[in-house]
Amino acid sequence: MPPATEADLYAHLDAIGVAHRTTRHRPVFTVEEGADLKARMPGGHSKNLFLKDKKGALFLLCALGDTRIDLNAVSKLIGAGRFSFGSAELLKRHLGVEPGSVTLFALINDPERRVTLMLDEGLFEHDPVNFHPLRNDATTAIGPDGMLKFMRSLGREPIRLRFDAAGQPARIEPGASPAHVHS
Repeated sequence: MPPATEADLYAHLDAIGVAHRTTRHRPVFTVEEGADLKARMPGGHSKNLFLKDKKGALFLLCALGDTRIDLNAVSKLIGAGRFSFGSAELLKRHLGVEPGSVTLFALINDPERRVTLMLDEGLFEHDPVNFHPLRNDATTAIGPDGMLKFMRSLGREPIRLRFDAAGQPARIEPGASPAHVHS
């Protein structure tokens, strides 16, 4: 089955009742590269890391763009092997996107749930939250409640993490309500 397109993503968001707004822009491959664009778009901007541990397990870590992250500490905290970045081939096979387009929304292409989602709690402190819509020449804004609704529509409960200023993670237990989210 081919990966979902941008149009498929919007149809899914509409079907589950998640409001979204997309802004077109030049292709952006890194958080730093898009700083000028982000300055013109309200809300929290994400960085999305596609990771593989030494055991071969796959992970997607979605965090606020300016969050410091100690990946070794994250792998220890969640009981994973040491992380490295997943290859372009693994990314395309499991999330259906190219490098530079990694996004929370790519989970729509992982119905077998082979990729474990880790989410920075800091994302919930912004409304809207911005992610690429499966391509890096646009940014789609959704509310934090929409972010949860999207994940749950795919049967996902993320590993929720809060990072301190040094990038050290703390795990937030399932069932804890996200900061500043109103249902």
